[in-house]
Amino acid sequence: MTDGNATETSTHLRLVWPQWQGAGSSSVRELMADFPFDEARRGYALGTRVLQAVLPAHDGPTAEVPVEMTDTGLETRDGIEAKDVVLRQLEAALEVIATHAPERITTLGGDCSVSMAPFSALARRYPDDLAIVWIDSHPDMDTGETGYDGYHAMVVSALTGHGDPDLLSRLPGTVPANRVALAGMHDWTNPAHATTANEWGLSVFGPAALRTDSRPLIEWLRGTGASRVAIHFDVDTIDADEVQLGLGYDRGGLTSEQARRVVADIHAEVDVVALTIAEYVPRQVLRLQRLLRGMPLLG
Repeated sequence: MTDGNATETSTHLRLVWPQWQGAGSSSVRELMADFPFDEARRGYALGTRVLQAVLPAHDGPTAEVPVEMTDTGLETRDGIEAKDVVLRQLEAALEVIATHAPERITTLGGDCSVSMAPFSALARRYPDDLAIVWIDSHPDMDTGETGYDGYHAMVVSALTGHGDPDLLSRLPGTVPANRVALAGMHDWTNPAHATTANEWGLSVFGPAALRTDSRPLIEWLRGTGASRVAIHFDVDTIDADEVQLGLGYDRGGLTSEQARRVVADIHAEVDVVALTIAEYVPRQVLRLQRLLRGMPLLG
């Protein structure tokens, strides 16, 4: 459905959110050990800039969420790394969205947590008519109590009303778990999440279910009764044996063509009101920065 519910006066906001603090530092140290840690942990911010450069110009308002680039506020509190700063940036993002009151939001991140504000805002706008398709290698179902303190892994939990009270109190809306699907997910990270997903009522479609066609996911989407969908696309969904786009080397995911087909089939079925591109880490650009640093006349 090509923007079937759009009107000439509808607002489509492009939200630029170079948040990097949500990536758990333990994961960054492990998966990007070949880079200096201070550069590696800010790789998501650089990835946002690359997305801005390579994507087509946006025909509508563009706004950037202010993101702190210093080491201020990175302490772990209540089991959430950088809790103070990510909550401040969440509030700033919600203020930006409220200013524009958009019907649609495209978000360029940044770590996975950049879907929190736009999806929550649209959940309030379309309270009984929004489904979420979370295309990701991982379930992002952690909370401050599950052992991993990276905020980027807590988004699905929060959007379905689970997790830290300080975080949940800031969200304008949530989505029932039975209207949320994990698509392309094949690394539970925490085995207990599989049981929790079933208890909450999340639907899970691994890569095998979507290899040849998107019908299982589309049939689920029809069953939700929702006419609008928010799509989160974590680039680590793409099989790293084809190309490594995310933080880790995630094998066994969807191919690029399979992911494109899944998104196109969703778009043909219902009105896509949100799309997030998240977790892109431009390793070659980081290496280029290091190569050029200190050369004369470059500042």
